[in-house]
Amino acid sequence: MTDDAYLFLLDDASVPLGVVPAAVGDLACMETPAVRAWLDAQGSTPGSPNLRLLPPEERAAVPEGAERLPVPLSDEELNRVRHLMAPESLARIEEELLTYRDISDGRDGLIGRALAAGVPPHRIVELTGEDPATVTAAARG
Repeated sequence: MTDDAYLFLLDDASVPLGVVPAAVGDLACMETPAVRAWLDAQGSTPGSPNLRLLPPEERAAVPEGAERLPVPLSDEELNRVRHLMAPESLARIEEELLTYRDISDGRDGLIGRALAAGVPPHRIVELTGEDPATVTAAARG
């Protein structure tokens, strides 16, 4: 498990903040008694368009005063949340980085493209399983 992500409720469902948990797919935390009780207390449901989820590194973006609940996510669940939050071009590069584990040709080019697109080196290491020194060397040169 990772640091806690945050479920929270927005007053306006049109605000483009976080991801709707239903879009992420099955999340183990959504079936816990704590989340069910919190949703009931808020008069909300797991499918509500006002219900949003942010990964741990984005929790500062939860609006002041918004009803919120910390929830644990597995690494796989967290990757799905991050993928949905990424701009489309970043999401495509991240998808390539995930498939990178199965290829060896073009490694340096792919890492270079990911860095140029704005994927942080630590995220490249997470997605590829590549040695951080290799990614750092690609970033320099």
